[in-house]
Amino acid sequence: MAIVPCGSTWRGLPQFLTKLSVTSKFSASPFCSSSKTRALASPSSTLFCQESLRGLYSPVSHKNQCHQRGARFIVRADRDYYDVLGVSRNASKSEIKSAYRKLARSCHPDVNKEPGAEQKFKEISNAYEVLSDYEKRSIYDRYGEAGLKGSGMGMGDFSNPFDLFESLFDGMGGMGMGGRGSRNNATEGEDQVYNLVLNFKEAVFGVEKEIEIGRLESCGTCDGSGAKPGTKPSTCNTCGGQGQVVSSARTPLGVFQQVITCSACSGTGEISTPCNACSGDGRVRKSKRISLKIPPGVDSGSRLRVRSEGNAGRRGGPPGDLFVTLEVLPDPVLKRDDTNILYTCKVSYIDAILGTTTKVPTVDGMLDLKIPSGTQPGTTLVMAKKGVPLLNKHNMRGDQLVRVQVEIPKRVSSEERKLIEELANFKKAKATSSRK
Repeated sequence: MAIVPCGSTWRGLPQFLTKLSVTSKFSASPFCSSSKTRALASPSSTLFCQESLRGLYSPVSHKNQCHQRGARFIVRADRDYYDVLGVSRNASKSEIKSAYRKLARSCHPDVNKEPGAEQKFKEISNAYEVLSDYEKRSIYDRYGEAGLKGSGMGMGDFSNPFDLFESLFDGMGGMGMGGRGSRNNATEGEDQVYNLVLNFKEAVFGVEKEIEIGRLESCGTCDGSGAKPGTKPSTCNTCGGQGQVVSSARTPLGVFQQVITCSACSGTGEISTPCNACSGDGRVRKSKRISLKIPPGVDSGSRLRVRSEGNAGRRGGPPGDLFVTLEVLPDPVLKRDDTNILYTCKVSYIDAILGTTTKVPTVDGMLDLKIPSGTQPGTTLVMAKKGVPLLNKHNMRGDQLVRVQVEIPKRVSSEERKLIEELANFKKAKATSSRK
């Protein structure tokens, strides 16, 4: 066994490989590789693949180096996994795990926002995945990364580093990051949705409503554990009490690994006799009446959130929230346009000419509206601050916009016709005199 530099440490390589690297007679091929070297890189080789040897040995300029006696190969300096985790080469499995946990906490992208933190986190995860596995570590100690590639075992590059992280930290909550689930399957309850119908004025001015909902609450018989009272749970044989299992699949790209919840124990790590009241779910369905305060200015599609009024969590997890979706019934007379209210007012042609005061409906009741003389058809009059209050700004309101529609009679009486004709003759006479 000869010693060659690799990364920041010295590693041993098989003797036959050392002879290939120090022989003084090389062929004249562009990469200075002997037939023995090519044999190691053949498709049938189980030690090294062609890509591994090309990455491990990188010749210097072959034009001036390959024909010189005693030419050397340059060994690629990959970063050492022991250095990545900051442990010695004879570190125990518990020391490696402790080092990984410490580094992963500080380098996780959700905690460390510095550039390059995610890449550093992946490097740490790759190093731990190799060094925590006895077989992978043994090959790595003997042949380095090239040995792992050649053996087809992979180096951890194809595993999800975040799944590995959560498997050690019991989810994100295990490091105080507010995760919604943990290894003991203490998960947050589901959110509930309730549809509430309001009339037009209730939506404008707000209202207090009492609703009744059906939701899942913690079982009082088993205190939410799901286990029959008086029984003791046993460790799940499928996952060994971990609550998760690792699924591996070998593909042409490498070995893919995925951490999934154990189906036998539903992620609890324990098998227990189910409670008769809740059938092992730890929750039972009950009804509850809740008082809601609807703020002024809501509209159809508005959604209110009532915290912790959803379904209870499993195994001691926090409850979900209640979301109340509002539907506002239309008013037969008034129309809403955001914070403004629209209304069409019909006036006679005489009132439009002479002007008048008329009563119009508003959300505040019937109010007087002054129609100025000479108002044209389609004119919009503004009733300031008679609209909808702004949501969360109750002292501010929109306007009511009144569109004037002038009615022209289809039939008139003989007396009305006579008066209109006199008015028309008067207008003609006045126009003639003004032209002279």
